Amino acid sequence: MQVKTEELNVSGQTWKQFTLQNDQGMEVSFLDFGGIITNILAPDKNNQLENVVLGYKNYEDYLDNPNFFGALVGRVAGRIQGAQFELEDNTYNVPVNENESHLHGGAPGFHKVIWGSKPFENSNEVGVKLSHFSPDGENGYPGNLKMNVTYALNNDNEFSITYEGDVDQTSVLTATNHSYFNLSGGLKDTILNHTITMDSSKFVELDEKLIPTGEILAVDGTVFDFREGRKIQDGTTSDHQQNAVAPDGYDHFFIFDDNQKEKITLEDEASGRKMTVTTEQPGVVMYTSNNLADGLELLEGSSKRYHGVCLETQASPASIHHEGFPSVIIQKDEKYAKKTTFAFGLIE
Repeated sequence: MQVKTEELNVSGQTWKQFTLQNDQGMEVSFLDFGGIITNILAPDKNNQLENVVLGYKNYEDYLDNPNFFGALVGRVAGRIQGAQFELEDNTYNVPVNENESHLHGGAPGFHKVIWGSKPFENSNEVGVKLSHFSPDGENGYPGNLKMNVTYALNNDNEFSITYEGDVDQTSVLTATNHSYFNLSGGLKDTILNHTITMDSSKFVELDEKLIPTGEILAVDGTVFDFREGRKIQDGTTSDHQQNAVAPDGYDHFFIFDDNQKEKITLEDEASGRKMTVTTEQPGVVMYTSNNLADGLELLEGSSKRYHGVCLETQASPASIHHEGFPSVIIQKDEKYAKKTTFAFGLIE
């Protein structure tokens, strides 16, 4: 196992690209800019290594990156209704950057800064510890935040992301990674025939602007029920009102039931690839790239709708305005510590 480092000059900025490589040949490549995962090479049923995430062909495109390809997202992943929230009798305003709401931490959010980086190698895994300081008041958020994110790869083809945060006053925090997975490899197909299995009996209702209404819905009898496995295309052809607002797919927060350790499995029968997600987070936003534009220049070709699925493990920003949701509130000097692991294997 090893960590390889490459320096890149991107529009006058110096970035580092790290590549984690294990003894099976699996590789995970990412930037210190935004913690952006650019490439994951994973084997198929014929032991063919191919890229299973969406990434730009030209690194300059990551400077804008409106789709958040591969990026770390925070301080708060998701949408904050009205770009405003109250904590301890104080009102905080955060930048409006989508309709009347605040999306994915604003700018400079986690996805637009160069993180400090420290590679490591040991007998169990190789990785890089990324670090970032966000001062009190940045993007309207209260508290000085020290944030560490560790990317690590082991010889079992398990790629883990560990998030650790420390803030000096009561604030809000839920970080995630916004990679778009496509297990067909090399963009050979869309994700419509991918099968998702998820340990979730409840999901969050959205309004027409993708803002949680405050209602939590049961998945029973709907195309939001993934407990026994379901193809993603079921939600793209559904007449369910919640699929219509997405539009024609999924962009919803699912609350985990905690019935099993493996929270999500993603499978592509054609390639034989399987990805298993375990996490300490209480839920996941599943986004099926319903709004992905055609014609973006990606590593293996041009983008199109439904080319990837995001599995954004996190708590829910709806908890700021509604009761009964997994909370994003973090107390002064409380340690934020969450880990998500993506294990790559084959369908048995």
